[in-house]
Amino acid sequence: MTSRNLVRLFINTLLVGGFTAAFVGFIVRWDEFQPYFVDFNLIDIASTFIWLFFMGFLFSAISQMGFFAYLTIHRFGIGIFKSVSLWNGVQVVFILFALFDLVYLRYENFAKPEDSVIAYLIPAIVLLAAGVVTGWFKMKQTNRQAFIPAVFFMVVVTIIEWVPVLTVNDRNWFYLMVLSLLVCNAYQLLILHKLNAKSEQERQAKASQRQSKPALKPNKKVKKPSV
Repeated sequence: MTSRNLVRLFINTLLVGGFTAAFVGFIVRWDEFQPYFVDFNLIDIASTFIWLFFMGFLFSAISQMGFFAYLTIHRFGIGIFKSVSLWNGVQVVFILFALFDLVYLRYENFAKPEDSVIAYLIPAIVLLAAGVVTGWFKMKQTNRQAFIPAVFFMVVVTIIEWVPVLTVNDRNWFYLMVLSLLVCNAYQLLILHKLNAKSEQERQAKASQRQSKPALKPNKKVKKPSV
């Protein structure tokens, strides 16, 4: 990827994270922010939007670090197992293990005696559904081998990025962070191959320009006038 497209990916992902966090934040914390809209307090609405927007920047930065870390791990995995299908099988095992831990550990640590395990299953089901949908689109846009890595990234890497909030178990932050991460992760995953293709086209265009550019003739030495 060219540096221009890399910067474009970074900035666009920041904006995606910012707007997603602002939108989701007003929804999940509507009870807290509703008076601002009832009283039409533009200053409070604007300041809250800016605060949520910049929190989205933080979530986006975490998402991007996880994304590029996974790209490195993915290449190492293919190199170690020497087979894409074998590496995909290993990733399926990690997906199941991560989903089980997400349900079991949260239920063991935070569930009250009257709580049902279904409430702890729902986030895992939503996460898996988001991974499958994103993986399906990625597969349609690229190839069949991209499905499992996409699901792995959307499930396992998102859970790892989500850990700071998972350990606190605050409902508002719980949904705010995971939805922002999912949108940022899906965006990066689905735009990556397009930016790579665009970068390759830009390289080819520059190479053809160099080849078509005529060779410059050496400048003739001009005799300096005598004083």
